[in-house]
Amino acid sequence: MQVAVLSDIHANKVALDAVLDDLAGDAGTDPDAMVCAGDVVGYNPWPAECVAAVRERGIPTVMGNHDRAVASDTTFRFNSMAAAGVEHAREALDDDAVEWLADLPDSRTVLDGRLKLVHGHPDDPDRYTYPDEFSASMLDDEDVLVTGHTHVQGHRVFEEGVVMNPGSVGQPRDSDPRAAYALVDLDDLAVEERRVEYDVDTVVDAVREAGLPDRIGQRLYDGR
Repeated sequence: MQVAVLSDIHANKVALDAVLDDLAGDAGTDPDAMVCAGDVVGYNPWPAECVAAVRERGIPTVMGNHDRAVASDTTFRFNSMAAAGVEHAREALDDDAVEWLADLPDSRTVLDGRLKLVHGHPDDPDRYTYPDEFSASMLDDEDVLVTGHTHVQGHRVFEEGVVMNPGSVGQPRDSDPRAAYALVDLDDLAVEERRVEYDVDTVVDAVREAGLPDRIGQRLYDGR
């Protein structure tokens, strides 16, 4: 079984569309399932469209810190860019979408218990856990643990299973501006990390038109 793994879409519809097109195109993989490790919203201009895209496809998702901030109407400890994205999402989303975010769990196990989703760390959804910090101790009974939050793509294979971060669809922070996602084969526990070009200029223009801080768009050119 091949699973497409997404995380940290962050309301970047252009990047999300590029990833979905990559999966569905002539060279695509037609995965058996898709999952998301949280932060569907935040930062970028299209929270409603990205929530709708995830919901329409029935993609199992966990709550990211930006999802929680929007659902709880708080910007506690966020910088000005993150706070602006939360405020924009609160204005753009209808009550049904906000309720969907509020109902997302901090963790969930799917695909007959073989894959577990968290946003930050199994012990703390807000803990930044970078790929070089991955350890077998993070695994429980699942074969694959998916994390997000850092926006840094990477994975490690242990005897007990795989710990992975697919990277960020909508706001990579590993110096590669391309949208990031990953494929994991649950039969042989092989991970393929993938990157997709998308039109960053369109996002930068939309950020400005939405009245969001210019830096939200400009940082996308550098993948940071």
